[in-house]
Amino acid sequence: MSKKPFTDFQLSAPILEAIEQLGYHTPTDVQQAVIPVALSEKDIIVKSRTGSGKTASFGIPLCELVEWEENKPQALILTPTRELALQVTEDVMNIGRYKRIKATAVFGKQPFRGQVAELKQKTHIVVGTPGRVLDHLERGTLSLEKVKYLVLDEADEMLNMGFLDQVDTILKQLPKQRTTMLFSATFPQDIHQLSDRYMQSPKEVEITTKATEIAEIEHSYITVTDKTKFAILKDVTVVENPDRCMIFCRTKEHVDFVAKGLASMDYPVEKIHGGMEQDERLAVMKAFRAGEFRYLVATDVAARGIDIENITHVIQYDMPVEKESYVHRTGRTGRAGALGKAISLVTESDMRRLREVEQYRGEAIEKRQAPTERELIRTADAFEEKITTADVRASKTEQLNADIMKLYFNGGKKKKLRAVDFVGTIAKIEGMTAQDIGIITIQDTVTYVEILNGKGPLVLRAMKTTKVKGKQLKVYEAFKK
Repeated sequence: MSKKPFTDFQLSAPILEAIEQLGYHTPTDVQQAVIPVALSEKDIIVKSRTGSGKTASFGIPLCELVEWEENKPQALILTPTRELALQVTEDVMNIGRYKRIKATAVFGKQPFRGQVAELKQKTHIVVGTPGRVLDHLERGTLSLEKVKYLVLDEADEMLNMGFLDQVDTILKQLPKQRTTMLFSATFPQDIHQLSDRYMQSPKEVEITTKATEIAEIEHSYITVTDKTKFAILKDVTVVENPDRCMIFCRTKEHVDFVAKGLASMDYPVEKIHGGMEQDERLAVMKAFRAGEFRYLVATDVAARGIDIENITHVIQYDMPVEKESYVHRTGRTGRAGALGKAISLVTESDMRRLREVEQYRGEAIEKRQAPTERELIRTADAFEEKITTADVRASKTEQLNADIMKLYFNGGKKKKLRAVDFVGTIAKIEGMTAQDIGIITIQDTVTYVEILNGKGPLVLRAMKTTKVKGKQLKVYEAFKK
């Protein structure tokens, strides 16, 4: 059956423009199934493998449905990890850019005061981890009274991480009249119980793994011993010569060991695990997404929902303890129709876990031999050439932001300035319309205004001599973070 284009979903012009700018051409299966249901404001349960385009499947209808004029949050998205909360926030902001949709991320190990200041601004969509969302609710710094849409993203992972009670407490505080969307790669019993309690006659959608989709990830394993494992890992990388590779370990000690070993052989490699400072973890993910290095060694913290394009290989240095984690790990590759490879290094003690994964997936995983000396000699030159070159590419956000300029004005709430004052003034500049104005953030003493469509320099010049609500403000291009 042929897929509808995005234009058939009756989306508004600002949303369609953002979709086009982001390079979304044809809806994925999950987007095709979810967007019409979400736009009709009906509850939906979605079982879909990671990397299927699910963030856009709820991000597009949310950005379409929320009303720009309302200052209080109208949508709440719960995610299991900080990294995923930031990723979803970025994606939603990109989709809603031309409608001036403001999304705010709230998560732990980040200054509470800064999040409170953000939530005092006009905020359409809040994205957060259950623990920090609950903190804000208990302190009265997050209002849910206007929330009409709830998304539970990676619901199985939230439950695996022990967030069930927190999610339950949050859901009890939401308005009963709302639309709930639940997304999960797997469906344990707790998920069914959660949906029975809090969802109203939900439509159930399972994006099945068709034969064509199975072929997108080639699964295999190699038998190793603890003594040979690292050497075989190195040989596999030489023969496979990945463009971009994630290597998963069970513990942070193994991550440190593998990353240090590869770095000593001049691999372009970084690591990420729960023992690192949050800012460092986020910086590593950003650099990996931009292609600044080719190999990322990680614990499962990095497997949960992070959308990084063009990962050609996932290597499991350690088999995961939970069979569901295999799905999340290997879901990093084989995205958007591209072929990916998932290679597991399996010791004798891992064989039981491997069989459990095979039973869970309903498909045998092919056994392959460790690379031979002949294969290593044949592939060595190409491998050496690739590891000495970077694969730097612009992110979707950078591409979208290329024609956006953020302006700084030295006046805000204390001067009684409102968003409508800036819109009214800037839209009167010759060559400008309200559609050329992006997100406006008004703080106590300063205001930030995004100017779209490459018209930033025009507005910057004009506002040097144009008053806002009778006040002449200083205006500069804002520093980019």
